[in-house]
Amino acid sequence: MRLLLVEDDDHVAAALSAILAKHGFTVTHARNGEEALQAVLPTAQGERPSFGVILLDLGLPDQDGYQVCGRIRKLTTTPVIMVTARGDVRSRIHGLNLGADDYVVKPYDPGELLARIHAVSRRNAGAEETTGAVGAAEGALLRLGSVTIELPTRRVSVEGESVPLTRKEFDLLALLAQRPGVVFRREQIISEVWHTSWEGTGRTLEVHVASLRSKLRMPALIETVRGVGYRLVAPAA
Repeated sequence: MRLLLVEDDDHVAAALSAILAKHGFTVTHARNGEEALQAVLPTAQGERPSFGVILLDLGLPDQDGYQVCGRIRKLTTTPVIMVTARGDVRSRIHGLNLGADDYVVKPYDPGELLARIHAVSRRNAGAEETTGAVGAAEGALLRLGSVTIELPTRRVSVEGESVPLTRKEFDLLALLAQRPGVVFRREQIISEVWHTSWEGTGRTLEVHVASLRSKLRMPALIETVRGVGYRLVAPAA
């Protein structure tokens, strides 16, 4: 698999590239935001680079990594993993809102990063093979009060206003919305949405729930059931 590593520190990039190469990855190194954007642009022949995953550092010399992520997401659907020292919840939510597929905080264990790379690449491969709508057989359109969820087109609107969601945000919302009031265990959600039982995904789940509450402007829509998981509380029409 080809990876695009966006990292301004050559020593960090060299060390990480060596680890990735040992695990069969081919790494293209971009030292700043502009190089990263040029790397994902189509060629003169109209061909798009075939990167499996983009590893994006946020502390870039020419522009903020968040801005780069937003621009990358407009150019390609390639999974983006933000790799940064910014570990606060607000930074995580902001990164995911911009379209990042995962968020890894420095310092990290190389094994954790490798597991996350494999996880997002598997999820992306699955999304390309299907519409990705969770439980589409149960209905193509879900209405929950002012919230409308279109499973085939993966569109969500609140009071008729479209709300842009990332792939995982949509899958999480669709899963909970198909059985309003039913408590989904954290392990079940991680298994069905992230297709993994890896414990490290739990923090990512919390961030995605917080992001959904914020984007939909409905803090009470997804209720936390302490020690168990989450359930969707259908809003009044």
